[in-house]
Amino acid sequence: MENEQAVKKQEVKEPIKPFIYDLSLEQIQDWTKEQGEPAFRAGQIFDWLYVKRVGSFEEMSNLPKPLRDKLIESFNFVTLTEIAKFESKDGTMKFLFGLQDDHAIETVIMKHNYGNSVCVTTQVGCRIGCTFCASTLGGLKRSLTAGEIIAQVVQSQRILDPSNERVSSIVIMGIGEPFENYDATMSFLRTMIHPKGLNIGARHITVSTSGIVPSMIKFADENTQINLAISIHAPNDALRSKLMPVNRRYPFVDVMNACKYYIEKTGRRITFEYALIGGVNDRPEHAEELGDVLQGMLCHVNLIPVNYVPERNYVRTPREDIFEFQRVLQKKNVNVTIRREQGHDIAAACGQLRAKHMETTTG
Repeated sequence: MENEQAVKKQEVKEPIKPFIYDLSLEQIQDWTKEQGEPAFRAGQIFDWLYVKRVGSFEEMSNLPKPLRDKLIESFNFVTLTEIAKFESKDGTMKFLFGLQDDHAIETVIMKHNYGNSVCVTTQVGCRIGCTFCASTLGGLKRSLTAGEIIAQVVQSQRILDPSNERVSSIVIMGIGEPFENYDATMSFLRTMIHPKGLNIGARHITVSTSGIVPSMIKFADENTQINLAISIHAPNDALRSKLMPVNRRYPFVDVMNACKYYIEKTGRRITFEYALIGGVNDRPEHAEELGDVLQGMLCHVNLIPVNYVPERNYVRTPREDIFEFQRVLQKKNVNVTIRREQGHDIAAACGQLRAKHMETTTG
């Protein structure tokens, strides 16, 4: 009996402390108040996290030691361990970061003539199942906390700090479906735009979804200036369901109605991401149909020549066919551009680096 109790005792794990980045400024204020600390301490902690960007509570030198000890007892820092880093000829940097539970995520820093953009991941893996995407290989393992998403941007800013550069924009287009991790994504966004934090302008942030209709409606009601992008990839239900199984849950017509609601509610332009796949969805007739659907809508189409993913066996659309697709949409008075490719020489397509890592660690 005593042995059984001893075994059970050993099986009980210590409770996992929350990440300090999981807390908003208001939540830090509530916590410091509970500790009997003066109100200004919360602002100091927030400043250490996002302006000075320290990596431990011990470095918060203007806090009394007893308060630092309480922070250590109550919270963890998010530790992103650099497993791999690749740098492209165009300056794009792609990182594979290890998390505390041995899962791995990807984060990308992209250099533009207007500044530095960071592409963040919101989940470990993805369950959406898009047939042209490496992110879904292996399925969904878990969602990230708000703090684990925030840590990717903070880490990126630390990388840029020595050259006096800053993160000027964020795209939530990494691994996972952010609107299936809605609360954590919104907490992340509120911290990113906070004037006492990294203070990134809302209009410089884009969240991309595969079309999770209830969350799209909810997002429209948030009254935010953050940009919304929809992965559409087909002009009709039948083809979209083949490419994106999520379309069976949220049909094309419902996604388009949610887009129209967003535009009506916010007055903001919506972006449609359309991955061109050779011989699958890139014919002039597809462009004609898409143009008919989008004509008159306040929107912009971003054409994305698909990256080759060996496991998916899709091929890239020929260059001239890409331009023809663009011309057809333009004739329909649809605003359209072709995405500038970045990091093509370092497997920068979403999920490719993680997929290679999974092969290595499980093979």
